[in-house]
Amino acid sequence: MLRSILLWGILMALLSVLFGAFGAHALKSIVQPHQLQTFETGVRYQMIHALALVGLALYGDVKQQLGFDKKQLLWVARFFIVGIFLFSGSLYGLVLLSNSTSGLARILGPITPMGGLSFMLGWAAWARIVLLHKVDK
Repeated sequence: MLRSILLWGILMALLSVLFGAFGAHALKSIVQPHQLQTFETGVRYQMIHALALVGLALYGDVKQQLGFDKKQLLWVARFFIVGIFLFSGSLYGLVLLSNSTSGLARILGPITPMGGLSFMLGWAAWARIVLLHKVDK
């Protein structure tokens, strides 16, 4: 279970670097500066939460050795993963579809805050775990 959280973190970090390189090299010449900044915000939040997933897996590994039930950590991981897809994914879509006439870009705008809420719920859930599961050994 912790292995899957770690793998998600590693995969999301890898994709963040890939998207960052794509934005810096391919998008730089075809989108407006404010759009590039929006894309970079998605990359930054994806990397932050990818690293948070890695940290969560390591935290869970330490806690597991002390008899902690790791199932609660899965909720934190789910919130972070969903947040990455909704927040960062919607920002990527907004930039990449900005010149499209499909109207899909308008749908993505309201999705971004839901991703931000998912990030906040993940951090709050992790804080709750830390506060409620004190183990002094």
